[in-house]
Amino acid sequence: MNSESIPSQEANASFSQSEFAQALEDYDYQFQKGQVVSGKVFDHLPEGAQIDIGGKSPGIVPAKEGSLRQVSDISEALPMHEEMEFLIIGEQNAEGQVTLSRRQLELQEAWEELDELQESGKSVQMQVTGSNKGGVTGEVRGLRGFVPKSHLVENGDLDLLIGQSITATFLEVDPERNKLVLSQREAARSSVMERLEAGTLAEGTVANIKPYGVFVDLNGVTGLLHIKQVSQEHVESLSELFQVGQTVKVKVIEVDEWRGRISLSTKDLESYPGEVLENLDKVMANAEARLA
Repeated sequence: MNSESIPSQEANASFSQSEFAQALEDYDYQFQKGQVVSGKVFDHLPEGAQIDIGGKSPGIVPAKEGSLRQVSDISEALPMHEEMEFLIIGEQNAEGQVTLSRRQLELQEAWEELDELQESGKSVQMQVTGSNKGGVTGEVRGLRGFVPKSHLVENGDLDLLIGQSITATFLEVDPERNKLVLSQREAARSSVMERLEAGTLAEGTVANIKPYGVFVDLNGVTGLLHIKQVSQEHVESLSELFQVGQTVKVKVIEVDEWRGRISLSTKDLESYPGEVLENLDKVMANAEARLA
């Protein structure tokens, strides 16, 4: 084979290095749409802010992409010389600049956080900002949330809630449809259930009477006093013993948060079988001492 037809290794290497250097000059390959980058604010402009992200040209954050929060001046959200992360939302232009967003990155992070809170069953604070006939709207972690009227603890004049912060749990967290629905009532219920412990005494109001038991309202949650838990003796008629609206003291014998069930007892307060049937008022009057 003719040695002249084979390029030297030195020439081949020189050509490759030159091409590679030119490729780096023509295209800043590490900056791509959808990528999260770190950078420092070095200039504020009427149309936004310039960010040093380590490239040959600065990144640009349009004013509307400065923050998920409403700010009057972009410097409030993007202070000078502060380093933070941004999401690349626009490819490089002719000058090599990429368009960045702090708002969309915060939006992603907020949805991820709320999804985790929903999974854990935790509650959040929602600042109520408006109302309509269906419920109230508000802000949660910078996102717009909605609480249906049926899931409010007080659902009379909804305008009175505007400006207030309410505790709520999640009914639906759907970033794809930008839908965030919450429940104040469920949060209140969960809070009460967390405070109830098996073996302790609770005071409530008779809410309903059925042949098989008495439903007792315990400050927003309902427990069941089953007929077999009323007395150690057989109970003929619950409606002759209890009345709707009556205040009663009961022993909590089981709290099943998963099923939302609370089981109650008054027979455990008896000094002898049938005492509840003979003298319910006396049992109620010194229930604390009987449980001690």
